[in-house]
Amino acid sequence: MKEFQIETAQNIAIEQNAASIVDRMLGYIIDSAIIYIYIILAYLLLIKLDLDPRDSWAIYLLCSLPAFLYYVLLETFWDGQTVGKSLVKTRVVKLDGSKAGFGNYFVRWILRLVDVVFTSGGLATLTILLKGNGQRVGDIAAGTTVITEKRKVKLSDTIIKDIDPSYIPKYSQVTLFKDAEIQTIKTVFEDAKRHGNHNVILKLNNRVKEVMQVEPIEIPVEFLNTVLKDYNYYTQNM
Repeated sequence: MKEFQIETAQNIAIEQNAASIVDRMLGYIIDSAIIYIYIILAYLLLIKLDLDPRDSWAIYLLCSLPAFLYYVLLETFWDGQTVGKSLVKTRVVKLDGSKAGFGNYFVRWILRLVDVVFTSGGLATLTILLKGNGQRVGDIAAGTTVITEKRKVKLSDTIIKDIDPSYIPKYSQVTLFKDAEIQTIKTVFEDAKRHGNHNVILKLNNRVKEVMQVEPIEIPVEFLNTVLKDYNYYTQNM
């Protein structure tokens, strides 16, 4: 998964992960299987009804429409997803951060004939590999891409914190917390530091002190850092 950044109209940067080739192919295979199964069942039903295709071509055409319009309809009414995309957790989004609309999905759908159908997916694969943000020809024309919604967990996102082997803990009361609570503390703390939100740090500091029933001499930032280190120390040495 390649990371890329999109800029919203408010100049807010949003980090996204482009869906991998494997995920996109798997989603395509699932969607294709659904379309083929639908077509087979629909035609078997029509044959069962003993309708002559030469005289009932309009009925056959009407039954084929859901399969023909599968991608554009589902992506339009399912916020950029099809059944395959939903199962592999991918979604079509616009590069400027706004919600894609029917026009975007329609362009992708029309150009699917060029980069997927007529070239057996070869052009789409080549374009996706060359573009760092996961775009095929249809995406480039529509100003969209396909992202993965699978959360990419980093070590820094967990409660694990590096501590020196000779580290001496200060607050045994940290064992009152559960892993989920410490994870919440760390997430809020790191986010507040990143955005310079001192009020959040102060409130978090007061809440942690209240639960632990301690009166630290450190400033809030140092105290919260110590709490995280102490928790790791006690949980890693139990």
